[in-house]
Amino acid sequence: MHIELFSLCDAATEGMGKLNILGAFDSIWTAEMPVVHPQCSIALRIRFNSIERGEHKISVNFVDADGKHIMPTADGPVRVNFPDGQRSGTANLILNIHGLKLEKYGEYSIDLAIDGRSETSLPLFVKERKR
Repeated sequence: MHIELFSLCDAATEGMGKLNILGAFDSIWTAEMPVVHPQCSIALRIRFNSIERGEHKISVNFVDADGKHIMPTADGPVRVNFPDGQRSGTANLILNIHGLKLEKYGEYSIDLAIDGRSETSLPLFVKERKR
């Protein structure tokens, strides 16, 4: 298994096996707290080898610097299947987030686990913008 793409972005779509992302970012600038980011997406593309066919559990946690969840854990199964003779295949996943409320300045973390094992994390920096 190889994570080809894991990104926080303005929007993402998937169609015909293609993952499309718009506006990848890692920082939000704001003059006031709390801030509500109206819409964003987490886009994920994972490549699986032929021996990894079958069902896998994907979990995404969005936490603040203290480890407090800022939204419920997003988890669920993904079924990986592709033609015999093909040595690998991909799964594209999109998590759309509406009304993301961030309570304080600082660093947040988007943590990805697959089959109960921590795989990678994305930082999100919320920074003060002077008026």
